Amino acid sequence: MRSNPRDYQLVAPGTLHAVLSLLAEAPGKWLPIAGGTDLMVLYGAGKLAARNLVSIWSLPELRGIEVLPDQVRIGAGCTYAELREHPVIAREFPLLARAASWTGGTANQNRGTIGGNIVNASPAADSLPALLVYEAELILVSVRGERRVPYLGFHTGYKTTQLAGDELLRAVCLARQFSECLHHTRKVGARSAQAIAKVAIAALGGVAGGRVQEVRIALASVAPVPLRLFETERAVKGKSIDKCLLAAARRATVSEIRPIDDIRSTARYRSAVSSNLVEEFLRRLSAGAPI
Repeated sequence: MRSNPRDYQLVAPGTLHAVLSLLAEAPGKWLPIAGGTDLMVLYGAGKLAARNLVSIWSLPELRGIEVLPDQVRIGAGCTYAELREHPVIAREFPLLARAASWTGGTANQNRGTIGGNIVNASPAADSLPALLVYEAELILVSVRGERRVPYLGFHTGYKTTQLAGDELLRAVCLARQFSECLHHTRKVGARSAQAIAKVAIAALGGVAGGRVQEVRIALASVAPVPLRLFETERAVKGKSIDKCLLAAARRATVSEIRPIDDIRSTARYRSAVSSNLVEEFLRRLSAGAPI
């Protein structure tokens, strides 16, 4: 059954201060909406529980990509198209640029935002594993001021986050320290384009003296939240990549993830694919192959 527009209220205050004031007056009452690529699907299906929506689409404080000497600051309202086309993102954060190119078609990429992808909190979201391996920081804002939190740990459970009822996600900050790393990403879905991931990986690393010196690995669609594989990283860091190490990495991967059976795949399939993707990354790291 489709939603009835008369059951909903949409307001567009026009300024960040006005939006934050509205959220502060009744925390949890108003649901911010930017591109609407996720919310409008629920609305069209008659499943959008929120009845009071506040538009943040046109707020200039949430837009743009600011390149600083030591970091890149991405406005939460930045679209996938802007991420995909930005030269510094493409050069220094290719995992994020690639994820942006995977997210829906052209129309969705022109409307969908990085902030929406984060706050929507789907464990299958394309951009979130990249943010984990780049160790992103989030700037959250309310009438009480700003606070900066690590993206790691922002998701507290399935579809839940640290964001308070009176807060907005203002920006995503990425340190400019990964240009010398090998970046690797793969998405496994039912088709080659416009598919929700059955499993996806984002990883980066470096080898020196025949041993793994730097390694970060994250997966999507294998747990209630996007998952950083710390145990798997510890199992390979400082070691040479050989058959024994690959086998140990596969075992560590399977032990860390918590896949489920759902409409897109099975837990058994996800476990097998996850370990395959981690091995593929480590083989490329060993060979020094580019992304």
